[in-house]
Amino acid sequence: MSEIRYMQGDATQPVGDGEKIIVHICNDIGRWGKGFVLALSARWPQPEKQFRDWYASGENFALGNAQLVAVEPQLWVANVIGQHKITNGKDGLPPVRYEAIQEGLRQVAAFAAAHNATVHMPRIGCGLAGGTWDKIAPLLQQELMTKGIGVTVYDFK
Repeated sequence: MSEIRYMQGDATQPVGDGEKIIVHICNDIGRWGKGFVLALSARWPQPEKQFRDWYASGENFALGNAQLVAVEPQLWVANVIGQHKITNGKDGLPPVRYEAIQEGLRQVAAFAAAHNATVHMPRIGCGLAGGTWDKIAPLLQQELMTKGIGVTVYDFK
């Protein structure tokens, strides 16, 4: 089994040949406007527009679901709903929902396998969602890498 590839760079400009999917985490209340989504919106209008339309429709808009949005030939953005609300709950727990991220990654894996695509991302779930990489990285291994899907994680300079 291969390892996660880590590199310095911008996850909105994935490197390599072939089909690529940029994965990021969204919240379950339809908000878009802080964190990595700002970089996505600066490059392409489609992920935000389709996320907002998805939220407004209510169709399958729930924790654990993923929406794949074509932004360029051979490039998609996966809007994965893996965050409950946007602030810590009354119980002090952060918004991240690891089980939802895992389910969303399963959906991304199916799409990636069907398109022979690699997956690219920042350290998902570890920014505004409040998650930790030691809990996210094993999910990438389990849901993507064991299925032969290459994963590159970008640390922005």
